[in-house]
Amino acid sequence: MFRVKMCWSRVLLTGWVLLVQLQCLQAVPIGIDKTKIKEPEKTTDGPPVSTDTGLHYDRYLREVIDFLEKDQHFREKLHNTDMEDIKQGKLAKELDFVSHHVRTKLDELKRQEVNRLRTLIKAKQDLEGGNDIAVDHQALLKQFEHLNHMNPHTFEVEDLDRLIKSATKDLENYDKERHEDFKKYEMMKEHDRQEHLKTLDEGERKKEEEHYEEMRKKHADHPKVNHPGSQNQLKEVWEEADGLDPDDFDPKTFFNLHDTNGDGFFDEQELEALFTKELEKIYDPTNEEDDMVEMEEERLRMREHVMNEVDSNKDRLVSMDEFLVATKKKEFLEPDSWETLEQNQAYTDEEMKEFEEHLAQQEQDLSQRADDLQKQRDELQRQQEQLNAQKIELQQAVEHMERLKSQNAAPPPEVHIEGNPISEMHAVDNQQHIAPGAHHDTYQPPQDDYQGLRTQEEHHAPQEEHHAPQEEHHAPQEEHHAQQEEHHAQQEEQHVQQHQDLPEQIHHNAQPGHHEVAHDQIILP
Repeated sequence: MFRVKMCWSRVLLTGWVLLVQLQCLQAVPIGIDKTKIKEPEKTTDGPPVSTDTGLHYDRYLREVIDFLEKDQHFREKLHNTDMEDIKQGKLAKELDFVSHHVRTKLDELKRQEVNRLRTLIKAKQDLEGGNDIAVDHQALLKQFEHLNHMNPHTFEVEDLDRLIKSATKDLENYDKERHEDFKKYEMMKEHDRQEHLKTLDEGERKKEEEHYEEMRKKHADHPKVNHPGSQNQLKEVWEEADGLDPDDFDPKTFFNLHDTNGDGFFDEQELEALFTKELEKIYDPTNEEDDMVEMEEERLRMREHVMNEVDSNKDRLVSMDEFLVATKKKEFLEPDSWETLEQNQAYTDEEMKEFEEHLAQQEQDLSQRADDLQKQRDELQRQQEQLNAQKIELQQAVEHMERLKSQNAAPPPEVHIEGNPISEMHAVDNQQHIAPGAHHDTYQPPQDDYQGLRTQEEHHAPQEEHHAPQEEHHAPQEEHHAQQEEHHAQQEEQHVQQHQDLPEQIHHNAQPGHHEVAHDQIILP
């Protein structure tokens, strides 16, 4: 949790809500020892320092204020306008009279702010609902009341009026939200402690409880804390920080010493600086028992208390007149004792119970979400395995097709007869069968053997003519074709010689129907 330190420029005093630029110098450190009373030097050189307001549109707010200040007409109206009139929107109407240059720059600032909001809304929508959900920017922008989102191009009177009212409401609620955050912090700290105890055995749990009580007592054992804003509290600062005699305490001099930016007002940062001595009595960052988050909450409580008692016009600033009036009240002279945080638990038992139930529901929702995500993960893994299996099957099928393709493209095997290689096709064409149990003298050749030989020669003739042009284009294959032709010639000579040597009586005894004997019925001697 962070402490918001807001300082107000004197020029923007009457319109504290609009002028949240928080221009100030650094507060005077409490530890500085001052031996002489002197008026603080008023310096106007250099630009004022701006501090973050903690609002989500802080940058846009401060940039609008900076440019409005540059317009002389608007600046003069600002000085002469009452704070309540500013809250009612009367100052916003003066926007119509500012210079063209300022209006142009305000238009540009608004367009940048609208684009920033749209980007943030889109990112949030994507996280909550996924990228597939359409984003209605106009509907979502309605939650940002500090500008007129229906007109995203120009900065108009309505935009300034919205900015003033939004800043008023948001800043007034800011401290309340900080208190709520601190309450949740304290409850979570106690929840974690109880959960840790559940993990210990009986002996360890007893030791842990004893240590916890010891730390609580040690933290509560501190010097008395003065009532914030009381005479005793301010005199202690006067003496220890300023190094002055407490009997010489003068409220007006004290105010001037600690109005560090010299604007005639105590802003919230300057007030909180006055409580440092009191906080140092309770908290030490080197001690185990002291929580610095609790220290900032204590500081906030002190500042709010003083503001409620002294800031009569509720502008979150303490003027010198308001301060001097407060120093005459009984609460300043005879204050009640101040109860610190350890004396006031930040939450009730009922709030703690509701917080525990909320945490349990959140844990259940997260567990269910984790289960759903695990199921989705398992399903995705199963689908991936199926895809991998299909990929392997497809790859195997492709490899099988490649093998079949390579086998079909291979040349036919050669058949060897009596040591002479001839192609399988010629071997089949010229195959002769010997009938089982047949004798050499029973050879019965067909009468058309010579006709078959002539047909075979005619068959080889065009084949040789076909190989000739191939030899011209395929020189490396010429020798192979020549060998094949020589082989065919030798084969034909063998067949001719074989028929010439046949006994003559075989031809005379041939019957008229012998020439119709099938080729595969020829009986070799």
